[in-house]
Amino acid sequence: MKIGSEVYHNLKKVIKGRYGLDATAVGDEGGFAPNIQANAEAIDLIEEAIKNAGYTDKVQLGMDVAASEFYTGATDARYNLDFKNANAPESEKISAEKLMEMYEGFIAKCKNSSKIVSIEDPFDQDDWESWVKFTGKVGQSVQIVGDDLTVTNPTRVQKAIDLGACNALLLKVNQIGSITESIEAVTMAKKAGWAIMTSHRSGETEDTFIADLAVGLSAGQIKTGAPCRSERLAKYNQLLRIEEELGAKARYAGADFRNVEKLGKYSTF
Repeated sequence: MKIGSEVYHNLKKVIKGRYGLDATAVGDEGGFAPNIQANAEAIDLIEEAIKNAGYTDKVQLGMDVAASEFYTGATDARYNLDFKNANAPESEKISAEKLMEMYEGFIAKCKNSSKIVSIEDPFDQDDWESWVKFTGKVGQSVQIVGDDLTVTNPTRVQKAIDLGACNALLLKVNQIGSITESIEAVTMAKKAGWAIMTSHRSGETEDTFIADLAVGLSAGQIKTGAPCRSERLAKYNQLLRIEEELGAKARYAGADFRNVEKLGKYSTF
């Protein structure tokens, strides 16, 4: 948490220096959205912040692409990289194959620094063919997380397992609607050897339950926003309290964040 917090505040300084103070305003989840001109520029900013914080050898990167948000639809079947522009040029609308090449370029760009080890929702939720192909290509070294793809729904999780469409589940309790169904989805995923990432939502409250859930299910990963905004910090503070309560029994997943066997199994698994 200390490392993450220090990188975050160094990122703010980097953005302020390059784009001005206005660019450091934060969104719902505490993240920054400076007016970058190229996708790779975001990686450059984060890598500079990591270097300035002094943690080049301790931080790895994850991406949440949310590709369903800029998919042009099944008929056109392209990805609009300038989707916020109503008059986006055709050159900004690319095929799934080209998008895949872009991701592979990002992975290659970072291989000798802060490696990209996780990519969430790289394609549209119903573009199963692209998910399967991409996971087959990079899934050994990169965690491919299904959020919109699986929606914590056991039926879609099973389909993704059968097809080999991804190798990690994003767990959002209120996405499926009950703790019981959430645990069912996690159990299915873990039996398939998938990693688990417990997640917050964009609209959050001060409730800290997902921190307890992440520990209780031996998830190994939690995504709950930047170390900013009280509803995000509440979850991190709860993790600190859990660590304090567990004492010597507390374990940090570290490099084993994807390893189901080493993370341990909860009682119903």
